[in-house]
Amino acid sequence: MKDLGMSWPDIKSTPRIELEGLMQAYNEYTTIHNFDGYTSEDVSEMAKNKPQVRSQYMEHMEAKSRLNEMLGKKTRRPSVKDITGLKQNG
Repeated sequence: MKDLGMSWPDIKSTPRIELEGLMQAYNEYTTIHNFDGYTSEDVSEMAKNKPQVRSQYMEHMEAKSRLNEMLGKKTRRPSVKDITGLKQNG
C-alpha cells in the first residue's frame, strides 16, 4: 500500500473490496507501464540473460492492446470468419 500512498489509518478505514480494487488497478497500471521506453530489440537483448522478461513483455503488450481497444484507440482486427460470414457449427 506504500506504492498507493495510503497511510495505515486510511487502509483500516477503507472497505476491503475497495482495497482489492485499488490493488488490481495498481497491478494493471504497472503491467501496462513496465516496459515504457523499451523497444522490442531492447527486450530481446534483456531476454538473453533473463528469459522471463519475454513473457512479461508479452503481458505488457496484451494489456496495452486491451486498454487501447477499450479507449477506442484501436479496434479488434476482424477474423476470417467475420469477413466471410461463416459460422462455426457447435
